[in-house]
Amino acid sequence: MSVKILARHLTVEFYNCKSSKLQDLQMIQDALKDSVEEQGCDLLNLSAEKIAEDHFAVMAMFRDGHIVLHVYTELKYVALDIFLCREQADPEDIRKAIQKFFKPDKTKTTLLKRGDFGKEKEIKPKTKTRVAPLRKIHNTGAKVIRILARRNK
Repeated sequence: MSVKILARHLTVEFYNCKSSKLQDLQMIQDALKDSVEEQGCDLLNLSAEKIAEDHFAVMAMFRDGHIVLHVYTELKYVALDIFLCREQADPEDIRKAIQKFFKPDKTKTTLLKRGDFGKEKEIKPKTKTRVAPLRKIHNTGAKVIRILARRNK
């Protein structure tokens, strides 16, 4: 049994952003809202929070997922997470719109297919058992004795 992909999660890093709008929180919120609505997503909430003098976060929640931006104005760096819960979702279109807004010199992206468990045996929890060092020594010693006993027969 194979499980279908439930969502796509795109993480993006924008380095050395050239946009003069990097510190304009309202323009960033408007750009994020526009990119979400252009994809036909039903926006439920858009909020922004100043975390430090040069760092703020913007989050858009919609029925099919969410987008979070962390903007570091002094570093000219933006971290972006796009999580879309539609089978045919393409977060690249949203990334392109936001990238166009920030105008970075360099971009790094990682796409995760969420809910892709593969085969049923691959989704079983993995457990680790630790054997105490003295127990390992005892087990190894017992194996050596058995091997030597077999050779002597």
